[in-house]
This record gives sequence, C-alpha cells and structure tokens, in this order.
Amino acid sequence: MLLSEIWSILKTSRGNAVLLKPKDMDIAVPIFIGTLEIQSILIGKEGMKLSRPHTHDLFLNMLSHVNLSIKQAEIYEIKDDVFHARLIVTGGEYTKEKPLILESRPSDAFAICARKKCPIFMSRSIIDETGVPLDYFINELEEEPEDKHRTLREQLEQAVAQEEYEQAAEIRDLLKILEAE
Repeated sequence: MLLSEIWSILKTSRGNAVLLKPKDMDIAVPIFIGTLEIQSILIGKEGMKLSRPHTHDLFLNMLSHVNLSIKQAEIYEIKDDVFHARLIVTGGEYTKEKPLILESRPSDAFAICARKKCPIFMSRSIIDETGVPLDYFINELEEEPEDKHRTLREQLEQAVAQEEYEQAAEIRDLLKILEAE
C-alpha cells in the first residue's frame, strides 16, 4: 500500500472524479463518484461546520462516543471496474495489530478522511492498473475552480427548485467559502 492524497476533484465528461495521487509519483488514479459525495468531500476538506451533522459527521461522532477512531483508509482492490475501500479503526479492544476493518465505498472513505485528516493508502496493483500521468489532467485542472463552482451553483438551483432549503443553504455556504479563496 502506498500513501496517497486527494490531489484534485474534477468534473469530466464521464462524471465527477476524485484524483487520488500516490505520494512521490507523477500519476493519479481517477475514481468516479456522485455529486453529493463530491459535496461531502469538499465540506470535509474545507472544514465547514454545518448546522446539522451529515451522515459522515454522524458516523464519526458515533465512533468518538465509543472511543474508536479512524486510523486510515485503504483503497485495496478494483473488481469489475469498481473500487473497493476499507476503513481501519482503532481504540478499545481494537489495536494497531488487530484493528476493526470496515468495508466502505471510496467516496465515503474520502469524506471521512477529509474530516479527520487521516491518511489514505492505495494498493500498488490499482496504481499500476488505473494510474494516469498527471500531465493528462493539466487542461482539466486549469478549468477546475470554475467547474466546481458551476457544479455547486447547479446543485443550489436544483435544491431550491425541489424546496430542499436546508441543503440549499449548505451549498450556498460552501460556495461562499470557495469563492472567498
């Protein structure tokens, strides 16, 4: 397993992608995830405090109440074009040598790690199979901030149209933070 980081988040012609970059390598692995999942990762990365906890916040609060914590996430397998992840949990009876291992979607693992600043590790075989040179993403990255804002503005309009005002307020607040950067 190699230490990796969320290098960037892109909106592509195939959908939203998290670019997971192994440390000290000039490649990234694109992992495609949904728009709401991207929003949750951005909320975690920006350190936003919401009026009510989202699912990832609730999960972390529950772990904390029983004295457990996330040690790391691992993207360990790709099968039938689906990435598989797990969260490594320690505390109480679960030690570094015998942790609690929870299967996870990569998007959930990213959102949780973004909130807790936990390391993300990725299998070398996944990197070899799906890694793409960073140069490939340069044109996409030059447009990234505006694309991210456009995606969030579209989500905001949709939330208002569906009268989901609490979600709309959270998206609005996230847009304010991103636009202030």
